[in-house]
This record gives sequence, C-alpha cells and structure tokens, in this order.
Amino acid sequence: MAEQLRIAILVGSTRPTRNGEAVARWVLEQAAGRPGATYEILDLADFPLPPFDEAISPAYAPSTKDDVVRWAETVAAYDGFVFVTPEYNHSIPGALKNAIDYLYAEWNNKAAAFVAYGSMGGARAVEHLRGIASELQLAHVRQQLGFSLFTDFEQMRRFTPGPQHADAAQVLFDQLETWALAMRSVREGAFQAA
Repeated sequence: MAEQLRIAILVGSTRPTRNGEAVARWVLEQAAGRPGATYEILDLADFPLPPFDEAISPAYAPSTKDDVVRWAETVAAYDGFVFVTPEYNHSIPGALKNAIDYLYAEWNNKAAAFVAYGSMGGARAVEHLRGIASELQLAHVRQQLGFSLFTDFEQMRRFTPGPQHADAAQVLFDQLETWALAMRSVREGAFQAA
C-alpha cells in the first residue's frame, strides 16, 4: 500500500484578528478520517519571514536564510496544499504572497486546492492564487470553497458555515487527493517523457 498523502491546510493570514484559523480548523474537521491522506494545519504565523529580498529567484537558487530554510523544509514535506486565504483588496494577503515567493522547487509538481473567505467569498483572491500556482507548477483543482463574511460568519467574526459547504468540501478533498497522488508519481519520475 502506498504511503499516505500528507496535505497541509495552509492558514494564509497572519493578522491577530484573522478568521483563517477558524476556517482552517473547520477544513481539518471535514477532512478527518479520510483514507489515504493525512491533513494538518500549517500556519504562516509560525514562520515569520522577512519581506522577500533575495538577489536571485528561488527558481535558480534557494535561500540560505535560516527562517526560509525552515519554511522550505516544511513545505517540501507535503504532497498537497489547501490554501486558506482571506481576500484583501481583490487579492491575497501580502504575508501569503511573500511566503509563496520565497520557494519554488518545494511547490513544483504538487497539488493545491483553495478555500477563501471575504465579502465576495474570496473569489478574487482565489483567481490570483490560481495564476500564482500555475507559475509554480502546482496542479490546482477545480473545486473551491468560498465563505461569505455576511452569511457564513456571525458579525463577520464567528465562523458559522452553511451546511452546504460540507458536501462541497468532500468534493474538494476527492479532487485534491487524486491530483496529489498523480503528482507524487510525477515527482518520483514515473511519467518520463518518451
């Protein structure tokens, strides 16, 4: 039997008043007991990275900064990611973009899914993440979850998702795990060019 997939539920905001922790915990609860994959929360707040200022793109040379090396080693250990992001000014938080930009190879040939929240369900943030993921060779799945600050949160603070999101989450996990397993084969060289 193949080794279990490791999937990170990445909390993409570091603000002290963020809603992302509650959303990530809900995602983790929905993923509980899925055969073949282990889900765990990966919190950007635990990785205080300086603003990206590398002289060379990480696509050509990895960073040697201790904090970035620790971040890189952590990301490298996962087969896939559920990015949990708020929408800030029609995009993703600066902390999330910064953390993504510090790495390259660690993202390559893995799978990604997106869970967002905001006044428009975070849809515009996800559209930005899709472009970023494509550049990083992250295979992103079609299914996404979008939570409205007006209907899925009480007073825009306490997370109270509608029941329809639970079934949608299972579709997201099915797609993510399928692609994460396929991309593991790619990383292991099972699909060599003829």
